[in-house]
Amino acid sequence: MSQRTSHAAHPDLQADCGDCFGLCCVALPFSRSADFPVNKSAGTPCGHLRKDFRGGVHEQLRDRGYNGCAVFHCFGAGQKVSRVTFTSVSWCDEPASARAMFEVFPIMRRLHELLTYIAQALDLPSARPVHQELRRAYEQIDALTRETPQTLLEADVDALRATIDPLLLRTAELARAAVPASGRNHRRADLVGARLHCAQLRGADMRGALLIAADLSGADLRDADLIGAHMRDADLRGADLRNAVFLTQSQLDAARGDARTQMSPPLTHPPHWAT
Repeated sequence: MSQRTSHAAHPDLQADCGDCFGLCCVALPFSRSADFPVNKSAGTPCGHLRKDFRGGVHEQLRDRGYNGCAVFHCFGAGQKVSRVTFTSVSWCDEPASARAMFEVFPIMRRLHELLTYIAQALDLPSARPVHQELRRAYEQIDALTRETPQTLLEADVDALRATIDPLLLRTAELARAAVPASGRNHRRADLVGARLHCAQLRGADMRGALLIAADLSGADLRDADLIGAHMRDADLRGADLRNAVFLTQSQLDAARGDARTQMSPPLTHPPHWAT
């Protein structure tokens, strides 16, 4: 089984906007900035949200200044809250449930993000020593995502994340241990605007690194641990990200790349990248 099979095997961890009540367009706040052209408070529908819960400017997000929306991924939390937690009854049809629905959504997103990382870890043959613990963690979190709104609102996601992080760290260490000359440590490093053109970063520890606007063109990032790395406007043209550990589509969407940029499926080249 390849590293990336989990995404296909777990379609509930992929966003399905057609099966959601437009929660990301309502529940979350944003402020006028480089990412958003206007201010919006939490619980207030975006002015572009249509009655069918679709975004009216979805295909023009970047052109209209909604860069924050263009890179946002809910990891399937939207449809879970809409169809499971609130049993397909929308906030429009049942206004009394709106506040709870909007508060549950960001909690569910964090839980689904954890499930996505664990699913990726379970697909790594090198992580077999921790697969049993990972499976238990997956089952625990998955069960929590199917609980009542009140149970979800009371969940201590920070504490749960603290118990999962060591497993994810161990997973990355096991994956990187099999890579020749791995071990370069850039964990949480401030590499904003760094010149890393053609850098040899295979198997590097890039956890939580600030790679904003960094020049990573042509860099070898195979098997690198990129969990939590901030990659906004990072130049990935010609970079090799195959088998990068815990790399997400959201990170790629926030960066810049081209047709030469390589990554493992099901990750794909964002539409705004140069061809």
